[in-house]
Amino acid sequence: MQGILERIGSFTLHIFEKVGVLSLLFLETLRQLPKIQRKLTIAQMAHLGVNSLPIVSLTLLFAGMVMTLQIVDILLRYGAQSTLGGIMSVAMGRELGPILTGVVVAGRVGAAMTAELGTMKVTEQIDALRCMAVNPVAYLVVPRFAACITMVPLLAFYGYIIGTAGGYAVAILSAGLTHFTYMNSIEMFTEVSDVVYGLIKAMFFGGIIALVACHEGMTAKSGAEGVGQATTRSVVTSIIFIFICNYLLSIILY
Repeated sequence: MQGILERIGSFTLHIFEKVGVLSLLFLETLRQLPKIQRKLTIAQMAHLGVNSLPIVSLTLLFAGMVMTLQIVDILLRYGAQSTLGGIMSVAMGRELGPILTGVVVAGRVGAAMTAELGTMKVTEQIDALRCMAVNPVAYLVVPRFAACITMVPLLAFYGYIIGTAGGYAVAILSAGLTHFTYMNSIEMFTEVSDVVYGLIKAMFFGGIIALVACHEGMTAKSGAEGVGQATTRSVVTSIIFIFICNYLLSIILY
């Protein structure tokens, strides 16, 4: 029992330590934000947004299809099939769209950011920037942070549309619902706030992914093993903080 409590305490202290370090990096990023470099930011937005479309499409499409497949039988059993479209739209807008997009981006983009900055760290390129009087936060962190908080909400909105469309396909082709029933349900039950609040969540998730990835990359230990460990920590930490942040934002927003 004592060992279990020690591990729980150690994990809790580690979480608070990470929160403190990331908060300091966030404040420094905000301070350097006026020095943002547009070309670097646009390049990061293209890498983060356009190149992530295929994996986001597949993930949200099949998530919407599977969710519809699981709940449509229950709704048909109780004669509530007319609510299917609204359920899918609200679920995708509030939770599944932002969460799944955040997890996918953390796994794909967060890992790439950490590996890139980690390689720069172990090859002393970040130290070279300091020697040239270039602030590493302004040059490396700010463009990635701006790109993430801009593109992750756009990807989440795209995922919301794709996931709802996947549910529509299953509802029409497998469950025999009509186009009017599904779309009318969306109009009846979905409010603008359901989607807008989901996009606000996605913006926070994007900031978390960028800050965690940049911090882990810029503090990676020397050697290929150190970069690999930093990349793993980046993905795991980002996903943990995304779920914690999702719960807190759900309390505040809803």
